[in-house]
Amino acid sequence: MDGVYNDFFANIFVGILKAFQVEETRAIELYWSFIGNNKIVFSVLGFLTLFAIFFYVSLSKVTKYLEQIRNGIDNILGESSEPVHMVAELQPIEMKLNEIKSTLKRQERESLEIEQKKNDLVVFLAHDLKTPLTSIVAYLTMLESNPDMPEKERAKYTQISLEKAIRLGELIGEFFEITRFNLQDITLEKSDWNLTRMLEQLSDECYGVLRDKGLTCTLQTEEELEICADADKLVRVFENLLRNAISYCYPNTEIKIHAYKEGENIKIVFANEGDTIAPHKLRMIFEKFYRADESRASKTGGAGLGLAISKDIVELHHGSIYAESENNQTKFIVILPEKGATNEIHTRSGRAFRGKSRGRKGI
Repeated sequence: MDGVYNDFFANIFVGILKAFQVEETRAIELYWSFIGNNKIVFSVLGFLTLFAIFFYVSLSKVTKYLEQIRNGIDNILGESSEPVHMVAELQPIEMKLNEIKSTLKRQERESLEIEQKKNDLVVFLAHDLKTPLTSIVAYLTMLESNPDMPEKERAKYTQISLEKAIRLGELIGEFFEITRFNLQDITLEKSDWNLTRMLEQLSDECYGVLRDKGLTCTLQTEEELEICADADKLVRVFENLLRNAISYCYPNTEIKIHAYKEGENIKIVFANEGDTIAPHKLRMIFEKFYRADESRASKTGGAGLGLAISKDIVELHHGSIYAESENNQTKFIVILPEKGATNEIHTRSGRAFRGKSRGRKGI
């Protein structure tokens, strides 16, 4: 208003008034009354107008960005299979939202698969319950209706009934295991333990089961292996691995347990002779409700939770667990930090085993 366009603007103002039959002198007086003497006011109003326009444009852009983010979130929450698309300025947010969407979809698929496996297992186990129950009722009815049955035959039928009852109890236990799984919250109560003694006691307690199947078990450990762990939870892991080895090993073979130090870690290996597990099954063997034995009616078929829970417990101890199977030999390897070692797991191969061998005939 005071720059190079000052005279031009004043002449236009006066010219417009003269067009409405206003004398030039009066038009100039009106110019100074309304504009010339109020240039600061008009400058302030001009700046405020420019600021309002700039603010509106900026707010519109921000609103557009927020709208795109809202559409992206709706895309994630909806059933759309299309990826999230945004303007170039929001590419980092677009990538993050697509990553979140992919993760949620994967978790949803895994959840549905686990739920389907669990439902299938409930159906299979419910069907399996009928077989031992029917047999128990039939044999007990036979025993009751034939009081004069020969002692040898009576003992045979009684033994069969007992075996069927034990199997029935195992199936019911699997039902409880499945029901408990979703409610399970594993917490550890750690203290110092002698792993060597723990494994010795475990192998001793399995003597009866091993003898019935004609199996032997050798335990080879280094002396005084010390760990800081929740003993009850860890014993559950070792019992699962030993029970798994007993269930799937060949008759009249040997189960081997090795435990030794490897760097800052302790390595425990459960090895048994049995059918080689296919690589694709080996990758899934620690998944929830997965059973490598595809025969649902098999006596070895469990709920498929033992190894999954074992994996959770070992990882809570900052350890790792994995399986190997080749040439009709299967190994389950557990790696745990030694007492006082860091929580980081280190694995090294090629270390010569040195330790004391413990073996017992029939164990």
